[in-house]
Order: sequence, then structure tokens, then C-alpha cells
Amino acid sequence: MKTDRPPMKYAVVSITKHGIALAAKVVAALPGAQLFAPEKFRAEAAAAAPGATHCYEGKVGDQIPALFAAFDGIVAIVSLGAVVRLIAPHLKNKESDPAIVVIDEASRFSIPVLSGHLGGANALAGHLATALGAQAVLTTASDARQTIGVDLLGRELGWTFEATHEELVRVSAAMVNDEAVALVQEAGSPNWWFNHANGRTGPLPANVTLFEKLEEIDVDRYAAVLWISERAMPAEYAARLAGRQVTYRPSKEN
Repeated sequence: MKTDRPPMKYAVVSITKHGIALAAKVVAALPGAQLFAPEKFRAEAAAAAPGATHCYEGKVGDQIPALFAAFDGIVAIVSLGAVVRLIAPHLKNKESDPAIVVIDEASRFSIPVLSGHLGGANALAGHLATALGAQAVLTTASDARQTIGVDLLGRELGWTFEATHEELVRVSAAMVNDEAVALVQEAGSPNWWFNHANGRTGPLPANVTLFEKLEEIDVDRYAAVLWISERAMPAEYAARLAGRQVTYRPSKEN
């Protein structure tokens, strides 16, 4: 699995007059975002998002398939329970489902609901929390415990990663369960930790040991290896680390 992050397309969905007023702030915080609202609130929606408004007749649930197909992220100013029921029939997998964030009408909480890491919902929720003066509610283990998000490492620097779904699951479990993890950085900017996954404070997790070369590792001592490099992994290490390593490829600039 290789990941890259082109610019994201966002839809903002609101079904009430007060929610549409808040949607104006959300759209302003997400350049290019499009607002979707019921036809009966066309005037309010047009004022909230001039030139970026789409109004529909009927039920909001009927809009979900098109929104899933056309947008990378959906911000719903709708109750969390309602959003769960609306999106449930359309879920496929974490690699393709859009980021879903719910914001309450009082603008108190910004809650990632779906695709928190790979889809970017956690980062989106954090961005909106800052823009709205709200509290981001992050429940993914790596964010709750301020450890390394295996599928986010270096993303803000334009890095990509190479791993199967099974490898991501196994390595992520090792990270959040405090198993011994080796992080080998042979390339790329060393200044990734404090901007990682919406920002981190304090030192690296205690279960992570840093190395400068893959060959420095006694691989049998580590449950997982995070390898940041521009070279191909030597065959001996590839065989010994099969299923428990993730490779990261830094961008040319970082």
C-alpha cells in the first residue's frame, strides 16, 4: 500500500437553519468546500456559502451516495447518531471511505467519526476545532495516548509509506500496546515528531528506540520496525521482518 495526499475536496452538510449559520464558518475554514442544505433553506445557505451552495429536495440520506463518490471529506453539522445511521449502508473500507467529521450546532465539539487516520478525519477535526474554538474529540489509541500514528508518520512532510493492511494492523498494535518498536531513520527531516498527527508534546514514546541504520538492529528484540529510507530493504532483513515492518519514503524536499 502506498499513500499520497492530493488536495482534499470537502462537503459540508447541514439540515437546520442554525447549523447552516455555523456552516458558514466551516466553509470559510476549508477553501473550496461545498455546502449542501435542504431546498427550504436555500436563501440561508446561499448567504452562508456564496457560489458554493447545493440545495436538494427530499431526505439528506438520499445525498450520501453522491457525497461519498465526489468528496474526500464530509463535515456534518448533524447529530452523531443520525450520521452513523446515514453512512452505515455505504461503508466499504478504511482505504476508500471518506473522512467524516461531526460538529454540534453549538460548535463545542469536532468529532472524527470515520477514516480518522488514512482518510484524514482526525486532522480535519483538529483543524476545524482550531478554526471554531471547539474541542476535538479524538478516540483513536495513538492520538489518545500521544504516541506514533503508524499510518501518519511523516504525512505532514509529504512522506509516503509502504505496507500491507495486515502489517499496518500488527505494527500499530505493537505501538499502542507498548511493545518494543525500532524506528530507523536513514533519510528525511528529523523534525517530524512535534508536528506529527496534529502535534505532539514531550519525548518520543518510551517503547520506541531510535537507530540511524537498519543494520544496527537486533531484529529479534523488536516487535515491529518503522524504517525511513530511500533504499530498498536488504533481502535478509525483508525476510526476517516480514509482516512486522512499515517502510516510509521521504519526499525530496523533506
